[in-house]
Amino acid sequence: MARRTFFSFHYTGDINRIGIVRNSWLTKKDKQDAGFWDAADWEQVRKDTDLAIKGWINKQFENTSVTVVLIGEKTSERPWVNYEIKKSIERGNGIVGICIHNINGLGKGTSLRGKNPLNNHSIKCTDGKTYKASQVYKTYDWVSDHGYENLGDWIEAAAKTAGK
Repeated sequence: MARRTFFSFHYTGDINRIGIVRNSWLTKKDKQDAGFWDAADWEQVRKDTDLAIKGWINKQFENTSVTVVLIGEKTSERPWVNYEIKKSIERGNGIVGICIHNINGLGKGTSLRGKNPLNNHSIKCTDGKTYKASQVYKTYDWVSDHGYENLGDWIEAAAKTAGK
């Protein structure tokens, strides 16, 4: 089953790497073959007010079951990424972290590995205990873990972990 997916990322500095991951489903036979499709139309919101951006983010989550956090060098420091992770947890979305620093973004080279922003968020689980989101949901490396071939499976696993 293809999952409608929300992608969370830091735009500046990582845009070429982000495009490679977000658009990887377009080179598959169809959405089912890819296992996901990108639900957001983020380009139109970049210069809006904070209130408008929050409203846009919340709307983009509609009918999604998984959030993919694309982790670049400075992603963990970005307030909107942290807001999106917080909202994902509140919604009960599954979460997948994907390190993108090893992607040679359209010939622009690789970057430094960033901190995992899932370490900054907690999830209360059915056992009554609270865990870091990074303890509940997996983080992969796009290059070394063969993201192009596996992204759909990672998304499905995160959905199942979330009970979706």
